[in-house]
Amino acid sequence: MALRKIKLLEPQNPNHSTGIVNGEASGIVNWNDIPYPQFYDIYKNLRSNFWIPDEISMAKDIKSWGELGDDEQEAFKRIIGLLSILDSVQTNLIQRASGYVTDPSVHAILAEISSQEAVHNQSYSYVLSSIVPLEEQNRIFDMARNDPEVMKRNQLILDIYDEFDENPTPKTLAKALVGSIILEGINFYSGFAFFYNLARQQKMVGTSTMISYIQKDEMQHGHFVAMLLRALLAERPDIDADGSFTEYVYETIDKAVQLEIRWSHEVLTGLEGIDLEEMDGYIKYIANKRLRQLGLDDLYEGYTDNVMPWIRTYSDEAMNDTKTDFFEQKSREYAKVSEDNGFDDL
Repeated sequence: MALRKIKLLEPQNPNHSTGIVNGEASGIVNWNDIPYPQFYDIYKNLRSNFWIPDEISMAKDIKSWGELGDDEQEAFKRIIGLLSILDSVQTNLIQRASGYVTDPSVHAILAEISSQEAVHNQSYSYVLSSIVPLEEQNRIFDMARNDPEVMKRNQLILDIYDEFDENPTPKTLAKALVGSIILEGINFYSGFAFFYNLARQQKMVGTSTMISYIQKDEMQHGHFVAMLLRALLAERPDIDADGSFTEYVYETIDKAVQLEIRWSHEVLTGLEGIDLEEMDGYIKYIANKRLRQLGLDDLYEGYTDNVMPWIRTYSDEAMNDTKTDFFEQKSREYAKVSEDNGFDDL
């Protein structure tokens, strides 16, 4: 079944959406009358995260940049280039997906997420403009799209997003949401760890502060997308009627983890303070957390604790690890969600 693209306003329909996709809704956002009250909490949390790059002083980073080794500078440039691609792609995906989502409250949240992704891209330009000349800034952004390892690393997500863009159905949307969780919740994390590692050596502390703001945003984005996917699957149990979608989630996250490990070895080998074996474990730990957000079991046995606890000094993940068998829920059960019994109580 194809997804129906929504109209800007359908006043004959109720304000209270009858479904995440292919439902009926006027297009008017009334936060006091939405199907999933928790979404309002997400919206308020996203709004409270508001920040702008110019608030962060880069004065010390300008001096610190000259003190980095050549290998550190190269890794810095490649990771900034990678992050700029991911946030650019995510901005576009969120906007395109929004056109097929019936629920106006979800529209409002996706608009906020898309805006924040654009700010993240602004942040990378802001950092580079503080430490290198314009010609080098442009080269770094060009380097990202011409780096075969970067593109190989991103192809999994691009293929998932392209499948949805070319054939928008409930199932391809569900796949795109899985891709979004991977992008927001796994693909950024070895890069974030690199900047935090510099900061614990008192290097590029301004950049690390900005990255911590970005990570806080991405945590909220991933949390909401997981909630949205759970809602979609509960409303459309046909997507996973035979259990194949659950298997797809496991297989796709495993592919993403292997790509992330390969990338981290490509860009972080030999850097002071980086233990690649620990990084591999950290990536698997993060992937297990994402699966728990989706109510699924860990994929990687033994990776239940953060093997790089020093990262908590810079950014502590405060996500709920409770396992929920939401894939088995029916939409009639899902309707029991209220402000008092959140998603993890189902």
